[in-house]
Amino acid sequence: MTRQQIFSVVFFSLLVLLLYQIGLMFKPFVFSALWAGLLAHWAFPLHQRLTQLCAGKDALSAALLTVGALGIVVVPLVAMGVMLVREAGAAEQEIRSWISSGGLQRLPDQVAAIPFVGRWLKSAMSGTGSPALSLEQSLMTGVKELSQFLVGGMGGLLKNTFALVTNFFMMLLILFFLFKDGRQWLAVLYDLIPMEESHKSKILTRLDQTVRAVVKGMLVTAIVQGVLAGMAYLALDVPFPIGLTALTIVLAPIPFGGTGLVWGPVALYLFWMGATGKAVALLGWGIGVVSMVDQFLRPWLIGQDIQIPVLVLVLSVLGGLALYGILGIFIGPIMVSLLMTAVQIYREEYHLTQARAPAGPSTPS
Repeated sequence: MTRQQIFSVVFFSLLVLLLYQIGLMFKPFVFSALWAGLLAHWAFPLHQRLTQLCAGKDALSAALLTVGALGIVVVPLVAMGVMLVREAGAAEQEIRSWISSGGLQRLPDQVAAIPFVGRWLKSAMSGTGSPALSLEQSLMTGVKELSQFLVGGMGGLLKNTFALVTNFFMMLLILFFLFKDGRQWLAVLYDLIPMEESHKSKILTRLDQTVRAVVKGMLVTAIVQGVLAGMAYLALDVPFPIGLTALTIVLAPIPFGGTGLVWGPVALYLFWMGATGKAVALLGWGIGVVSMVDQFLRPWLIGQDIQIPVLVLVLSVLGGLALYGILGIFIGPIMVSLLMTAVQIYREEYHLTQARAPAGPSTPS
C-alpha cells in the first residue's frame, strides 16, 4: 500500500468517525432542524423581498421573520386558549342546567332509544345482581377518578410540555440562522455534491417543487376542510363552533381520523341530545364532503406539481407518518420524489445512452 493510499484510508476513517460523533451530538435537534428547514424553504422568497426592503440586511430580515413565526404560533394559541376557557365555562353552565332540569333522570330512556344497542347500554348502566349506584353518584365517582388520573399524569404532561417548548424555541433559533446564512450553507453543500452540474440542478429543482407542493397541499386542504366543517357546525347550531372549527383545521393533516376526530364526536353528541336529524346531517356532510375533500384535493394539489401517482403518494404519506411521526407527512413524498428524479437521471444518462450506443464492428467468420 502506497503512502497516498494509507493517507486516504486514515483520512476517510477519521471523517466517518467525526461525522458519526457529530450525528450523535446533533440527534436531539434533528426534528427541530427539519421543521426549521421546511419553514425556511417555504418562506425564503418572502425573506428575499424583506431583505430588499431592509436595505440588504439579511440579519434584520431573518430576525423579523423569526419573530413573525413566533407570533403566528403563539398568538393563535393564546387566543384559542382564552376562547376555550370561556367556552369551557359556558359548557359547565350548560351541564349544570342539564343536571338541574332532570337530564340525568331522562338519560336511561334516551340511552334505551338508541337503535340496536340501547337496551344493552341501559341494562349495563343500571347494573345486575347488586344495588346500582345512582346516576349522580356514578357521575361524581367518574369525576373523582378523572381528577386523580389528571393529577397522576401531570408530571408527564409538564415534562412533555417542557420538551415541546424547548424544541419549538430550538426550531426558531435554527430558523433564524437558516434565513441569515442558509444561502451560503446551501452553496457549500452544492459544491460538495460529487455529481454533474445538470444532475445537481435537477435534483434541487425537484426538491424545491416537492417541498412547496406538499406544504401547499397540506395547508390548503386543512383550511378547506376546517371551513366546510365549520359551516356545518354553524348551520346545525352546534355549541362552540369557532373552537371546533379551529380544532378541525389542526387535526385535518392527520391521515387516520383527521377531521373525523372532531365532527364524529360532535355527531354523537347531537344524537345523544335527541337531535337525530342534525346528527345524521353532520355525519353525511362529514363523510360525504369533508372527508372526501381530503381524499381528492390533497393528492391533486400535491400530485399536479410533482407528478407522483396518487397511490404512491398516499403510501408515502402513510409510511412516512409511521416511520417519522407527523414530520413524515412531508418526508415521505420528498423521498419518493427524489427517488423518481434519481431513476430519471439513470434512464437519461446510463440506460438510454447504452441503448443508443452503436454496436461494434462484426468480425468476419
